[in-house]
Amino acid sequence: MSFFRRDEPLHQRLAREAGILTEEPRLGRPPPWQEVGIHGVPRPREWDKVVTADAPRLGVGELDFAVLPDGTLVVDDQLDLEPGSLDPLAAALETQLHPPYRAHAVWRGGSSWGVAARRIEVAELPEDVPGDEVVLSVADGHRSLTVDGEPSFGSFRSLERLGAGRGQSFVVRADRLAERMWEIEVTLL
Repeated sequence: MSFFRRDEPLHQRLAREAGILTEEPRLGRPPPWQEVGIHGVPRPREWDKVVTADAPRLGVGELDFAVLPDGTLVVDDQLDLEPGSLDPLAAALETQLHPPYRAHAVWRGGSSWGVAARRIEVAELPEDVPGDEVVLSVADGHRSLTVDGEPSFGSFRSLERLGAGRGQSFVVRADRLAERMWEIEVTLL
């Protein structure tokens, strides 16, 4: 029995003998496609559009807002904003993205703002809902409902219809935007 050791891999020897390999193989750093973040499953996109806008009537900081299908701007009631001060941000987004959408704006200095937005699904719920967040889960004939994180024994037929129209097992998450207007997210199970 004889043991032998190859000084070079077989594929390199064959390529060299065929005249295909013209340079010595690189040692050291791996090829760029093996770098972290370049291979594998890409991360889902968080924003549909990102723009900059000039909004001189806004202060500094960060803020979130939503725009309903009819163009109505919805902002947290605790923010003390001048009427129309968000209009430049919404106008910059709407050149590339049609309502409804949810946006996050960050002050970049002076009157410059960075604004990122993602499309959302909005529905009007006819029922009187006591809370601001509703999660309905339906799977294998069992249903679970929470309102503001607390279990609830009521039912919201409009949410059930939204989910049932897409599949048999689903989770519908609804966040109140304004009065009867809700941001809806349906996930099939």
